Amino acid sequence: MKGNVVFIGGGPGDPELLTIKAYKTIGKADVIIYAGSLVNKEVLRSAKPDAEIHNSASMNLDEIITLIEETTKQGKLVARVHTGDPSIYGAIGEQIQELKKRNIPYQIIPGVSSLFAATAALENELTLPDISQTVIITRPEGRTPKPRKEAIQILAEHQTTMCIFLGVQAIEEVVEDLKTHYPPDTPVAVVKKASWPDEEIIRGTLDDIVAKVENSGIKKTALIIVGRVLDPGTITPSKLYHKDFQHEYRK
Repeated sequence: MKGNVVFIGGGPGDPELLTIKAYKTIGKADVIIYAGSLVNKEVLRSAKPDAEIHNSASMNLDEIITLIEETTKQGKLVARVHTGDPSIYGAIGEQIQELKKRNIPYQIIPGVSSLFAATAALENELTLPDISQTVIITRPEGRTPKPRKEAIQILAEHQTTMCIFLGVQAIEEVVEDLKTHYPPDTPVAVVKKASWPDEEIIRGTLDDIVAKVENSGIKKTALIIVGRVLDPGTITPSKLYHKDFQHEYRK
């Protein structure tokens, strides 16, 4: 008998933002491996009393795969809990690659990304008519390399809504790259630990956001969002709800 693995999007932090399917799966899992450096442990509160829980922050890939292999060989269910949605900087691709080599079955449950929790906290829409209809999700280059064409200063040429993960520790460099194409008065927001009890929001422009972030002491677990959608002024109504716009559901 062989068990299986379920990759779970643990959401941005608030345990009530777990999907029902994720909540139920955590409650059935025999072994839970969660990204403890980012995932709120409250997300695991539906776990069985006898569930074996491991914090992957102290584990490498080989150790994680070995644990999964040993557990599934016993016919048990493994819940691999990642922060936000695992498809964005979740490192599930490399794990799935190893599971396929071992013929270990798996499935993926999507989750609420910190991006969407941050946008909700800001009470903003990422796409607005005549302002931005495109969202770029990226990160600055660090120890993980990026393709040259994906450098922030190149992506900035579009002047669209940009959401930058894993960049607040290098906020000064990020802003300098953005300024190659965005005007200095472009609105910027930095949201730390969106949906957590200690959530923090810093608003500003490309001209003053660096000083504001440095004064706040925020150095990690924060998302940078830049674009005119953050301060759009009067919003042009969409066609979708315009009284003169007809479609198959409304004449």
